Amino acid sequence: MTRNQRVTLKEIAAQTGVSMTTISKVLNGATDVSSATRALVEDSLRSSGYRRRKSRKRREYIEVVLHELDGDWALAIIEGVRESAADVGLAITLSVTGDRRAPGPEWLDSVVRRGPTGIILLFAGISPEQRAMLDARGIPFVIIDPAGDPAPGIPSVGSANWSGGLTATRHLLELGHRRIAAITGPEDVMCALARLDGYRAAMTSAGIEIEAGWIRYGDFQREAAERHARELLRLPDPPTAIFAGNDVQALGVLHAARAIGLDVPRDLSVVGFDDLAVAGLASPRLTTIHQPLREMAEQATRIVLQLLDDVPPEVTRVELATRLVVRDSTAPPPAIGV
Repeated sequence: MTRNQRVTLKEIAAQTGVSMTTISKVLNGATDVSSATRALVEDSLRSSGYRRRKSRKRREYIEVVLHELDGDWALAIIEGVRESAADVGLAITLSVTGDRRAPGPEWLDSVVRRGPTGIILLFAGISPEQRAMLDARGIPFVIIDPAGDPAPGIPSVGSANWSGGLTATRHLLELGHRRIAAITGPEDVMCALARLDGYRAAMTSAGIEIEAGWIRYGDFQREAAERHARELLRLPDPPTAIFAGNDVQALGVLHAARAIGLDVPRDLSVVGFDDLAVAGLASPRLTTIHQPLREMAEQATRIVLQLLDDVPPEVTRVELATRLVVRDSTAPPPAIGV
C-alpha cells in the first residue's frame, strides 16, 4: 500500500476535530462550510497526502480548461479532445478562466462541485494548492502546455519548440538568407524562449552574428507583430527574412510588408509556427512549423484515462515532434533570386 492509500477520512477527522460529514462536504465542494473549517480540512488533506479513490462513477465528461476561446489554436485542441473522449463514450465541457499561466482561483471550487471524469488544462501550470485539491479528490488532470514549463511531476503534453525554431531558421539559411530577424512571444513564456533559442542556435552554427535589434518580443498577437515588422523593415539594412513565433504573428508580418510595398516572398521571406488552418489560407500561403495540436490533445486525453485507471504514465512530460511545412512565403533573398 502506498502512503496515500493508507490515509483515511477517519484519520483526517481525528487530526482536525472535524466531523466526517463536514469533511465529505469539503471534498465535494459544498458551500455550507465555513471558510476557516474548509481551510483546516484542505490543509490536512494536503499535508497528509490523502487521495480519494478514482471512480468512473463520476459525471461522464472531461473538462477542458483554457483562458480564452479565441483562435484556431484552442479550437484544434478542443476538437482533438472531443474526438478522443467520444471514442470512449465521454463528452467534454469547457471552462474559460484565468490567463495563460494558470486558471483563476474561482475555478477550483466550481470544478470540485462538478466532479468531472478528468481535466485537461491549457495553461503553463497550476499552483501546488490547486494540484493538492485535485489529487485529494481523485480527479486526474493533464496540462497541454502552451508555455513549455510545467512543474516537475505534473503530467503534461507539449511540442518540440526548440527544434521547431531551429528548423525554421535553417530553412531560411538554406535558401541563402543571412539577415534573418525573429519576432517571438513574451519574454517570460518558455515556449517563446525555446523557439527563439532554436533560432539562435541555427544562426550561431551557421557562423552568423545576430545584430542588435533583430530579435523582438511580442505577445503572440498580430498587432504587436505588425508593429515590430514595420520597425525591422524600415531599418537602413533590413532583414530579408523573418521567423515569427506563431502563425498569427506571421500574418502581422505579411500585413506590414504589404503596407510598405514589399512582396512576399520576392522581397521578404516569412516563416510562422503552429500550422493553423489560416496558414494555408493566407496570401501568400504561409511556410510554417507544424505543431501537432490534435495529436497533443489525443495524447493528453489518453493520459487522463490512464490516470483514472491508476495507471501512472511512463513519463510525465510528453513532447511531440514538430516539422517544417513549406508553402509560398519563403524564397531565396533578392540578391541571389532567380
